[in-house]
Amino acid sequence: MGDEDPHADPDFAHLIPRDADVAVFIDHLDDGHAMGHKVLAAEHPRYGQQSMRSSLNRLTEAGHLRWIKEHITLADNTMRWVTRTYWSRTRRSPEWWANFARERDGKDVTDYRPGLARIEDPTPQPTPEATQDEPAPGEPSAAYRTLAGLRAADPRMPLSEADCRSLESLAAEWLSRGATPNDITRALTDGLPPNVTNPGGLARNRLEAKMPPQNSDASAAPAESRPLRGRITRVIMACATCDQDERTVKIDRGICEDCRKEDAENPMSDEDIAKGFEEIAHLGVTSAYFLKKKLERRTGGPVPDTFRSVPIEDRVFYHYRDNRDRIANGLPPRRWNW
Repeated sequence: MGDEDPHADPDFAHLIPRDADVAVFIDHLDDGHAMGHKVLAAEHPRYGQQSMRSSLNRLTEAGHLRWIKEHITLADNTMRWVTRTYWSRTRRSPEWWANFARERDGKDVTDYRPGLARIEDPTPQPTPEATQDEPAPGEPSAAYRTLAGLRAADPRMPLSEADCRSLESLAAEWLSRGATPNDITRALTDGLPPNVTNPGGLARNRLEAKMPPQNSDASAAPAESRPLRGRITRVIMACATCDQDERTVKIDRGICEDCRKEDAENPMSDEDIAKGFEEIAHLGVTSAYFLKKKLERRTGGPVPDTFRSVPIEDRVFYHYRDNRDRIANGLPPRRWNW
């Protein structure tokens, strides 16, 4: 949209710490990245699925995210639904998002992949092959115009109309292989002798001898391998959590009523999560030391780990890992009873 805020430290200062952490994480993802909470939780170093799900919902309500389903009609007349997650570093109002969705309707698109998209990105432009205008009936082709223009590029190559007609197919083959009109002009005018007695014959020899290889460039790939042009023919809002859309449920600030009610019943608060991570941070080697001293008092002296069913450090690490995973998934930590 052109009005996106630049990157800055206070980008997400209005969010709670966990949501701000997730927002920074999303802001640095590549376009087209999968946006399911399970996928993001698998890649995020701190938060599990439940925590990621809750943060995505709050980021949606805060105006940074929207799930939008776009109905795409492709150039070959096939149709498909694509769900894209639009991300805005700047928080937006529900009215702004509704207007953004309306403006998507009718857009010409070539890159119709699902996944993460950014609202400041311009609509992908069609490939040069798709936008190349066909000559109107009676008008010369691009290949013919290139050959006819050689006279102006170098007076030693004044091709006649008959020469242009006979060489048009060769020049068209150059263009189909990814060459530009300037490439053809350079190939036919570079290193010319002082006097050219047969411009048409020289042009034919050079066009045949210097013909570029087939598919030597990505732009010369077969048409079927290029992304098909498409047009968005319908746009509807979808829930950030369950992927239901506004045809079947009521969407309020990007989330349906059922998912909003389910989130309200989540007993794990952000304060609980912060305390849980603080507790885990103080465990480890220090906890193993005090636990070993406690058990030594019970046994009357030091007991080597070889006489224990499980070494002290392994027991501590097991409980540390268990509580780390519980907190990351939005569950309260277990209190240890040694």
